[in-house]
Amino acid sequence: MKSNFILRTITGVLFVAVLVGCILGGPLSFTLLFALITALTVHEFGSLVNRSGHVQMNKSICLLAGVFLFLSFSYASSFPHRTEVFVPYLFLIIYLLVSELYKKQKDPIQNWAYGMMSQVYIALSFSLLNVLAYHTTDIDGLPQYSPILPLSIFIFTWVNDSGAYCTGMLFGRHRLFERISPKKSWEGSIGGAVFSTIAAVIMSRYFPLLSLTEWIGLGLTVVVFGTWGDLCESLLKRTLGIKDSGNILPGHGGMLDRFDSTLLAVPAAVVYLFLIRI
Repeated sequence: MKSNFILRTITGVLFVAVLVGCILGGPLSFTLLFALITALTVHEFGSLVNRSGHVQMNKSICLLAGVFLFLSFSYASSFPHRTEVFVPYLFLIIYLLVSELYKKQKDPIQNWAYGMMSQVYIALSFSLLNVLAYHTTDIDGLPQYSPILPLSIFIFTWVNDSGAYCTGMLFGRHRLFERISPKKSWEGSIGGAVFSTIAAVIMSRYFPLLSLTEWIGLGLTVVVFGTWGDLCESLLKRTLGIKDSGNILPGHGGMLDRFDSTLLAVPAAVVYLFLIRI
């Protein structure tokens, strides 16, 4: 028990250090890290669904498409008028569809469905981090890299998870979604939201990129959609009959386990920031 706790702690510290370091390190380290994370997560997702025996998702093409989508978003976010970079990605998607005509698989619709899900659920979510990262404008009218917004998504997610866990352990009585995740409670979720609001107040003091109200709104958006993201991944694992999505992170499970909240929080944050800037 003690050795497992130590392993979880070391892995957690290294995970946070690498993530924060690469986001703060600049556009190159940010792009390389999340391109790798996209590849690993799509590959893990494909391995999980293929293991069921009813699906034969094309992991290689889905992985390639996912990474290409992320890199395309990165390039298009830096040079907003160069959208032609997405054209090869469309060919990869077309290939995923057309290739099923020749494979003679038992259930091609399932293959299509899970292949497209890997792009929408995983690749697109990570790709939208670029929209958060490239949001300021220099004197030439080109967006500039800024780590604050993408980093804030992870800060709010970690604060929410920690606050919900501690509050739920102390005061949790009413189950939030017992059918999917028996351990989550309404008290824990409220506690996570309170701690995230405090974090938003602190963020507004040091980073006036957004107003106090806007920071709080962003924090609560991450709380709500991050919780739904966690529940969606729990539903996926229950459907597939597994406990952890993988073991790439000792003591913490797989990539989907670590980024489940992020996969819904990032698109929601992009929509939220778009709405408040209209």
